Amino acid sequence: MYASESIVLRRDVNAVQIPDGTPISLAKGEIVVLYQSLGGNFTVVTESGSMARIDAADADALGKEPASLSGVIMSADAEAVEKNVWEVMKTIYDPEIPVNIVDLGLVYDLRVIPVAEGQNDVEIAMTLTAPGCGMGPVLQNDMEVTIKRLPGVRRVAIELVFDPPWSREMMSEAAKLQLNMI
Repeated sequence: MYASESIVLRRDVNAVQIPDGTPISLAKGEIVVLYQSLGGNFTVVTESGSMARIDAADADALGKEPASLSGVIMSADAEAVEKNVWEVMKTIYDPEIPVNIVDLGLVYDLRVIPVAEGQNDVEIAMTLTAPGCGMGPVLQNDMEVTIKRLPGVRRVAIELVFDPPWSREMMSEAAKLQLNMI
C-alpha cells in the first residue's frame, strides 16, 4: 500500500538505497516518510529526499510489527511446497513499484525437486525489469530468506536470467490494471 506517514526512527537502522542497492544507515531520530509498505518491507523517503528500503526484520525501527507468513500449507510434499513458494513470492515487491514480482512477470521458472523425505530443493529462474537494477540482489535475498522459511524447503537456488529480456507484456492483467497500463 502507499502511505504518506511521517515516522521518527526509533533506532539506528540499516537500509538499502533505491535504485542502486547501496547499503546505507539511517540514524535514530531521523524523520522518514513511509512511501510503500508491501510484503513486509518498507520503502521510505529520507530527509535528503532519497528512497530507501528497510527490511521487514527491522520493522521495530519504524514502530511497526513485522509481517508474518499466513496461508502456508503445513506440508513438505513437493506439490504443497510449490504452491507455498508461488504464494510467498507474491508477497515480495519491487521497492519502487507496488506490484509483486510474480505479477510483474519477473519469475520465469520454478522447480521443486524432492531430495529426501520431507525435503525439497527449490530452483527459480527470474529476471529484473532492467539488467543493471541495483535492487536485484535485494529481491533475490528476499526470495531466498522467505522461501527457506517454508516447511519442506532444504535449499533455494535463484538464477538471474536476461533472456528473454523483461518487457511490460510479461506483466499480469492485474498488474497492468493496478499501474493504469490498460
